[in-house]
Amino acid sequence: MADLSLQVQRDLVTANHILHLYGAVDGFGHVSVRHPEKPDVYLMCAQMSPALVEGAQHLIEYWVDGSDRIDGDPHKGYTERFIHGELFKRYLSIQCVVHSHAEAVIPYAVVDDVQLLPVYHMGGFLGGAVPVWDPALLYDDSDRQDMLVNTERLGTSLAESFGRKASSTTVEPEWNVVLIKSHGYTTLGKDIATACYRAICTLVNAGVQTIATLLSAASSKEAKAAGGVTGLSKRHARDCQTMTEATQFKSWDLWSREVEASPLYRNSV
Repeated sequence: MADLSLQVQRDLVTANHILHLYGAVDGFGHVSVRHPEKPDVYLMCAQMSPALVEGAQHLIEYWVDGSDRIDGDPHKGYTERFIHGELFKRYLSIQCVVHSHAEAVIPYAVVDDVQLLPVYHMGGFLGGAVPVWDPALLYDDSDRQDMLVNTERLGTSLAESFGRKASSTTVEPEWNVVLIKSHGYTTLGKDIATACYRAICTLVNAGVQTIATLLSAASSKEAKAAGGVTGLSKRHARDCQTMTEATQFKSWDLWSREVEASPLYRNSV
């Protein structure tokens, strides 16, 4: 990987550590980045705990089309790499993808009549009621029905669930986050910092919504009649997203310093 930008490698290792520190990943979950010089290639770590990723020796290059390893090495990679490959294939502007099983978010991918909403300004990128994609709808009897996105066919369907902006002349996602039924969620971004910010703030937003819902349920009849949890309007969500994307570097800088200072995380790039 001599031709791969050292900064991208370093940022990808840092992203694994940040996502672990803030609870978006634990022993599972993963983050990938498109190759900065070869857009038909993406990079992610081998199948291991994100907290333990250290350097280039733990990173694998995959073809976007098919998600096969470029070097043919049999060393095991993530079975859900198709999430990443199919999103990079569909949306050419996307540079980073994060997949998470954060427990604060999963209830919103389980309860059918409760939707995840952007409920505070840092969650504006959610846009509105977040869609839920259900892999079980695609299964046939020959499939291993473990709710994982472990085939190209499932990855393509998940990528399509991010939609397409109506006004876009190229294929751009309508949604920045999609929930996966009984599994977790996936988010994406124009760079590593954006995707990590969205992954972390999705789980924070879910926690805020859950608490707000509990408070609403405990409130007076008069307060319930006033509306309960409604979330941001479309305009508020859009403008909040613009605001946070202009300032999210502050979070990335802080998070990077925090993982650098922790003895758990090692970055040898």
